[in-house]
Amino acid sequence: MEALELDEVWWLVSPGNPLKDKARDMAPYAARLASARIEARRSRIKVSDFELKAGTRYSIDTVAALKKRWSRFRFIWLMGEDTLPQFHQWKDWRGLARMVPIAVLSRPGYDDDARAARAMGWLRRFVRPASQAINWTEWSAPAIIFLRLPPDRTSATGLRASNPDWHRRFTMKPRRATRP
Repeated sequence: MEALELDEVWWLVSPGNPLKDKARDMAPYAARLASARIEARRSRIKVSDFELKAGTRYSIDTVAALKKRWSRFRFIWLMGEDTLPQFHQWKDWRGLARMVPIAVLSRPGYDDDARAARAMGWLRRFVRPASQAINWTEWSAPAIIFLRLPPDRTSATGLRASNPDWHRRFTMKPRRATRP
């Protein structure tokens, strides 16, 4: 947030990722939303169920709805470096890049894959130097910047694999006390 001088970050918890097998790759929505709220507490990150309420399924549609609803706000799309290799599979990814600047946040072990991503064949000409990060509100999209952050080796995939039932603590109803 500091590198881009953002007022706040909106964490959009998606009701479903079209590129993932929902049954196998995604925990229930309520659990993911509750978990995100716990992770973001005491920060300037605002967890949002906007995609669920707006009925959007694809990022380009979500951004269009956000820009329509909050037309006086400036948006930048934050994405992890680990998602860039699949970016070309997103619905109208070029349209999304034309709609808002993109900041790619470093993820340990993904630098080479991200730079070699198929989408980078087109995006490469729009790369901005990291030293210009604070000027992003002056950019015309398409624009993309790679930000190196302190390494966080936490892997959501790894966390889910180590505790496949993690989401149950957010979705299970509390037991009723029984009388002796």
